[in-house]
Amino acid sequence: MFAVEVRDHVMIAHSLPRPVFGPAQGLHGATYVVDAAFFTDDLDEDGLVVDIGLATEALKAALKPLNYQNLDALPAFAGRITTTEFLAKVLFDTLATAVREGALGPGGHRIRRLKVSLNESHVARAWYEGAL
Repeated sequence: MFAVEVRDHVMIAHSLPRPVFGPAQGLHGATYVVDAAFFTDDLDEDGLVVDIGLATEALKAALKPLNYQNLDALPAFAGRITTTEFLAKVLFDTLATAVREGALGPGGHRIRRLKVSLNESHVARAWYEGAL
C-alpha cells in the first residue's frame, strides 16, 4: 500500500476521572501532535496517493472543534472518558466522513485505510487504524 501522512497539533484540557489514571484524574492540559495517514492500493495518474494540501486541510478541520477546548465541557463527550485512544477514534471517524463526503478531492474515493495517531509526548502515542 501507498500512504500520505500529514501532521498538525491540538491543545485540549480534560480530566480522566477514574482511579486508574492517578494524577490525571484532575483537570489538566495536553498538546497532541496528530498524524493522519491515508492509504491507497495504487497511485493515481499524477503519481499521488491523495492531494497533500487537501489532506492537511481535512486534518485541520477535524481538529478545529477540539482546539483550546475543555473536553469535559463539550456535550458530545458527556459521560465519556476522553483518553488518547478514544480521541484517536473520534478523529478517525471525522476524517472518514470527510473522505466519504469528497473533502480529499476526486482521488479521495481511492483511500482504503486511514490511521490517526495522537502523540502525547516523545515517548508515548496511541492510534486508531481501520479500513474505509
